[in-house]
Parts: sequence; C-alpha cells; structure tokens
Amino acid sequence: MRPEEILKKRWGYDIFKPLQKEAIEAALAGRDCLVVLPTGGGKSLCYQLPAAMGKGLVLVVSPLIALMDDQVAAAREAGLAADALHSNLKSGPKREAYRNLASGRTELLYVSPERLLVGDLAEDIAGRAVLIAVDEAHCVSHWGHEFRPEYRRLAEAMDRVPKAARMALTATATPAVQEDIRVQLALREPEVFVGHPDRPNLIYRAFPRRDQFKQTLEAVRRHSGEGGIVYAQTRKDVERLAAGLKEAGISCAPYHAGLAAEERRKAQEDFVGERLDVIVATIAFGMGIDRSNVRCVVHANTPRSVEHYQQESGRAGRDGLSAECVLFFAASDLAAHRYLAKKDLMSPERERAVERQLREIGRYAVAPVCRHSLLSGHFGAPYPPVKSGRAEAPVPHFFQKGQSAGPVPDGSSVKEDNGDKYPEPEEARGCGACDVCLGETKGLPEEEARLTAKKALSAAWRTEGRFGTGYVVKLLLGKDDERMARYGHDKLQVFGLLKDAGEAAVRSWIDQLIVQDFLEVVDDRLYPLLRITDAGRALCRDEGSVRLGAPVPPKAEVKGKKKAKKAGHTLAAVLRTEDEELFERLRALRRSIADKAGIPPYVIFHDSVLIEMAASKPQTLYHLRVIKGMGGQKLEKYGRLFLDAIAGESPRKGVRS
Repeated sequence: MRPEEILKKRWGYDIFKPLQKEAIEAALAGRDCLVVLPTGGGKSLCYQLPAAMGKGLVLVVSPLIALMDDQVAAAREAGLAADALHSNLKSGPKREAYRNLASGRTELLYVSPERLLVGDLAEDIAGRAVLIAVDEAHCVSHWGHEFRPEYRRLAEAMDRVPKAARMALTATATPAVQEDIRVQLALREPEVFVGHPDRPNLIYRAFPRRDQFKQTLEAVRRHSGEGGIVYAQTRKDVERLAAGLKEAGISCAPYHAGLAAEERRKAQEDFVGERLDVIVATIAFGMGIDRSNVRCVVHANTPRSVEHYQQESGRAGRDGLSAECVLFFAASDLAAHRYLAKKDLMSPERERAVERQLREIGRYAVAPVCRHSLLSGHFGAPYPPVKSGRAEAPVPHFFQKGQSAGPVPDGSSVKEDNGDKYPEPEEARGCGACDVCLGETKGLPEEEARLTAKKALSAAWRTEGRFGTGYVVKLLLGKDDERMARYGHDKLQVFGLLKDAGEAAVRSWIDQLIVQDFLEVVDDRLYPLLRITDAGRALCRDEGSVRLGAPVPPKAEVKGKKKAKKAGHTLAAVLRTEDEELFERLRALRRSIADKAGIPPYVIFHDSVLIEMAASKPQTLYHLRVIKGMGGQKLEKYGRLFLDAIAGESPRKGVRS
C-alpha cells in the first residue's frame, strides 16, 4: 500500500500535513533526515507510518518516559504492534515487550536514551531496524533549552545499527540548534525538513505582572470547564496559586518535584484523563503530557527562554483548535533565573548562552510587536508564513547580533545582541491573534517613548544607583516617605514626573528599560540596586532608540476573547446550543471508554472528531467513516457506541449500515 492509503486506513486522514510525506518518503528510502515541525504538526506520524508499512522495526528514542505508555496506546489504537522499554515499566509488560521483540512481532519500539545506551538491544534490533527516530532531538544541543548529556552519546549507540536510517525530530530549534543536532547525532547527508514554527490557532498575550493570582484567575476563568496549565517559578508559588484557584471553584491540583511521587502521578493521570481541569506546576510538569485539548497555558512567571516558552505554550491547542497562551512578565523573574543558573557549574560558553536566552525572552514579553511575528523571527522564519517545500535559508535572527554564540547551518555564526532590539513595524504584520494586534497592548509613539524613558532613566541616574526598583518607582510617582525626605529626593525635578501614568505602567516601563539594557539590576549585599547603564546615559543624550509598550485597561479583554475565537479556526464556533450539549455527551462517553481501557481520552478521539460528530450527526458507519481522524480500527472498535449516543440525541434516526 502507498503511504496515502495507509494514512487513510490507519489514521483516517485524506492528506498529510506539511512536510510529513517528504519526511516519510526519506525514511522509507533509507535516508537520514532532520524534521523540525511545530507542536501539533504531526511529528509522530513521520515514524509511525513507516512502521505501519511492514518493512521492519522502527525504534523511537524519547526522554519522555511518563508519556511512552500513552504513545504506545495511541499507536496500538492505529493498529500498530507497539511496545516500550524504560525504567518505569513493570515486570509483566517488560517481559511481554521482550517476547514480542524476540519473535519479530514488534513494529514500533519506544526506548529511553538511557535504556538504549546500555547496549544490549543492538543485537536484538540490528537485523530488523529500518529506522531509528530520535524524538525531542533539541536535547542533544548545548544551545538548546533542555540539554541532556546522555543525548550526546546516542550516535555511538546508533553506530551499532549502521543500516538503519536516522531521523531527528523536534518542535523547537533555532538554526544553531539544528546544526548541533546534525553534528551530535552524526546524521549522514541528511534531508532537512523545517516547518514554519507559527501556531496560528494560538492566541498569544503578554502583560506586565501586577497581581499574580488575580491575573491568573482571570485567564483561567475565560476557559471554565476546559483543560489548562498554569506555570509558576517556585514550589511556593505553585502551592499558593493552586490553593487560591481551588478556593475560587476551579478544578485544579498542584504539581512540582517536592510532592510525593504518588501525588504527582495522580495529578498527572487525573489531568490527562480529563478528571481535572487545571494543573498548576513548575516546569517539572509538561514534558510527559500529550493531552490534545488544553485550551489555555498561563505563565504566571516568565520562563527561562523563548525556546522554553514555545515548548510550554505549545502544549495548548495540540488538536489544532483555538487556545490561549498568556505570559505575565516581571524583570525580577529574569534575575531569579540568573541567580539559579549561576549556582550550576556551567562552562563560560553555556553561561553566555543562558544570558542571551534571558534577554531574548524578556524582549519577547515586553515588545509592543506582534507576538506571532516575534516567535517566528526567533526561529529564523518570516511572518506571515511563506509556503515552501524543503528547508530554506534562515532569515536574520532579529534577537541576535554581535559576538558569536555558536555555529549555524550556513557556516556563519549566531550572534548576540548589540542593541538592535526589535523588527521595524513593517516587518511585524498584524496576526489578529495576539494582545498587540488585538489592541490590548499599545506601543507608545516614538517621541513619547523616548521622553518617557528619559524621565525614568533620570530618576535612576539622580539616585546614583543606591536604591532598588521600588524606591525609584515611588520617586517617579511622587510618593513621599521618610527616606525620600531624608535624602532630599522629594526636591528633585524627577519627583512625581510620571505620577499621571500610574504604578503599573511605571513598573512596566522600568522592566522594559531593563530588558533593553538601558537599566540594570545589580546585586548588593543587602538588596538589588537599580542603575543606569552606559546605553541609558547615551539615550538621555538622544543617542540610540527605545520602544515602550503599555497594556490597554481591561475592557479590551472581551473584545480580545471574541476575536480570539475567530483567530483559532475552531469548529466549536459553528456548533449550535443543542450541538454543544451533544458534544459534551460524546466527551462523557469518550471519558468512560478511556477510563475502562486505562488510556487517556485523546488517544480514542481528539475533540475535533467529537465536534464534527456533534455538528454533522452521522447516522451510519459509512457517514462516520468520512470524519477526519476516524481510522479503520477506531471505526470498528467505537463506531457503533458513538452512533448510539448520537442517535439518542438526534431527531434524525436511520438504519445503520
């Protein structure tokens, strides 16, 4: 059978997503390849379909031990003979996996990198393996955001199976990371397939953090009864936010490394099983989560890098339906990340990479520029996307200029920033799906931004770098106190210079000036001090340029929510009230089936399949078969159950085939 026929028969889709077919054909032809597709772009199919062709064993190396059993369940639902081998596997399933492998029955085998590096599998797979797929391949790179030393040794393990083609897959890779993947995994003249990183179904919002809990609660409530993830920086923040959300009536649980293993396991299983709406977590949560219908991801603190943000926010809307990603930014988050990074023993090279990553995520969070454009530009892609086939030469990375930070595919270097902060307005076209393009964040006019910046910089200059951010904010707002009078600062010209702007705006502008390197926070023995930099002094002399943005107060949120639904292209928008009731009944049926089978609901059907069922109300297996995502095995296993549920709700009843 041709790949297209397998796709329709096993997975119920008529056409491939961009670059899937090219990657599959390369693998089937025995060629190595690098596949960079955004979350939801269908990376798993690139190695699962070759396994379904019956030409031999496909080995998948994945660090996501918590997810492997779910991946095996999903592959089996498509009719594949799939197993996993990892340290968390119980003795019964482990013995069965070895029996299947020894008998030649296994078509798809998931292993952790540590398990593969033991070396004893080489003999069992050498004669049958036609493809070795390395998932989450960015973990191999020092330049990436989830570097794992054991990934550097995978090439030696793959060398023991020289005839198998190699496929490296990731959702997030800058040009430098792509080149590092090629080198470290010893890909042999690989085909390179780089999809556009933009996720058009996601609505991105980034706002200054004023009241962490209140802002988080507002975001979560916009998605009442739907799946959501809230990321916080510390265990203490996680516990506090989770307790507050629970008290506010949100179905949620905390998740962090300090909890007992059983408590973490239950929270994760309840969330994936849709018995829990919201998880509040540190970054310890998420790498093993594949729930497809997460409708919101909230970062209550700023993540460590743009790559982290793309990966974590990408857990929203994996089913292609509309979802919201909100980031609440404060410069203090970057200082905390910097402090924790310094505690690790890192090479100078890695330290420079971490510092660059912190500046980049700060600029993303505060720039009054289309968020979709900023994220696309970070990964070397134009925005709006330009349709193309194979990988194209990367466009200039707007964040990175100056000193070299590592190699890129064309032999040049990724550069660090020297002050050229953001793309010009004409480079950042409106997406209609972010706070900037929805009018929720406004960029100040050039002259107003310069004047506002000079006022804030003057306050830091006049206080001689001997005070913290909070004190400088009070000075600009004209808030008199004992210290202000003691030092005579209430007599300065800058006293009350920005009192009409309000505290939230002033704090946001100072954060933006820190991120743009006009101000710096210096660690003192007692507390952090705010100081003007050489670039800040130059700006006060009208040398250089600055961009400042300010959030538009709250009523824009309703407007944003309405437009967001359009921006997500969700099928839910066309459902009538009675269809929505049927959709919820189908969700309940799916959850019941999943609970009995011990697998996540999304493994059975994505929400998009249930939405189409609720809207079209198929009455026969023939009509059910044409729904996108309805593979042959799923039709046989679940078709009549769902037809019965639809018939019970639909006024139109007919004879089923």
